Amino acid sequence: MLLSVVMPVFNEAPTLEKIIELVQRVDLGQIQRELVLVDDFSTDGSREILERLAGQTTVNPEARPFDRPIKVAFHPKNQGKGAALRTGFGLTQGDLVIIQDADLEYDPGDFPALLEPIIQGRTKAVYGSRFTGQARNMAFLNRIGNRFLTWSANLVYGTRLSDLETCYKAFEGELIRSIRITVDRFNIEPEITAKILKKGVKIQEVPISYFGRQFEEGKKITWKDAVSCLATIIKFKFID
Repeated sequence: MLLSVVMPVFNEAPTLEKIIELVQRVDLGQIQRELVLVDDFSTDGSREILERLAGQTTVNPEARPFDRPIKVAFHPKNQGKGAALRTGFGLTQGDLVIIQDADLEYDPGDFPALLEPIIQGRTKAVYGSRFTGQARNMAFLNRIGNRFLTWSANLVYGTRLSDLETCYKAFEGELIRSIRITVDRFNIEPEITAKILKKGVKIQEVPISYFGRQFEEGKKITWKDAVSCLATIIKFKFID
């Protein structure tokens, strides 16, 4: 069984190699691993780091190497997280796919818990919930905005999620590669959710740990993205 870890990157040079190392160090037993990185036109040195890592199998020779050479794609202009994930999903070959941000807000040590329900055949999609787990240092407005968007998605789609906007989403590989992603920015979260639910897949949540960063530390999502996400929730109720 192969796991593809998809990591969108935009100006994350201070944390990029550290988070890749943490992904590399996760113990997944016999599951093989590949890493797919998509640089969304970084200008802070991230691109140069990725150019150096492309084709390698390790950032730390003391840890188990990735089972396939690191794949890296470069966007010719900045397009957004949705566009980066669309590119990344298209490069995956895994039976399992998981999204990992390039900062240190999420702990790859949660991978086993995220993958277990899929491996056991209980579902094809798992979300890591910060609100049933341990969420630290989350900005108040981000917390309120996420709660409202999650409530809106539950109302529109008749589901019972607690954390729509979580980065940690794991999928059966064939499922996520079958979804046509059309949005380019942070509203990819409700688009993916809507299209998975409309396929009749029940999304399971597991608790995860989270340590948020502030806008001055590089956090990129804003209230404008929240408005776009709300519109996306409603839009994909009626179109594919």
